[in-house]
Amino acid sequence: MFNRIGGIGDVIYTEGLHFRVPWFQYPIIYDIRSRPRKLSSPTGSKDLQMVNISLRVLSRPDAFALPVIFKNLGLDYDEKVLPSICNEVLKSVVAKFNASQLITQRQQVVYTLELA
Repeated sequence: MFNRIGGIGDVIYTEGLHFRVPWFQYPIIYDIRSRPRKLSSPTGSKDLQMVNISLRVLSRPDAFALPVIFKNLGLDYDEKVLPSICNEVLKSVVAKFNASQLITQRQQVVYTLELA
């Protein structure tokens, strides 16, 4: 809940009926369900071949950290954070395999991405 004097409060309101003071307070509503996001990135493999690879990520915000997320990143936190983190992890995992291993050992690549 945002109020005009103190800014974002530390109290997190769950679903249900909550009262607010008109003009003085207004809610900032976050969707905390898991949402899929697909990121595509050209990366280099172990044998220095360029590989176009796509990654599907399920993400959701931590409900108890929402005031901190809003203060630091705003409402579009996933647009700011996810692309950089996912590209970094994807490039580091793909760099461990050469191009033929990415095709033949796909299950191991997926397992390595899950652990990272």
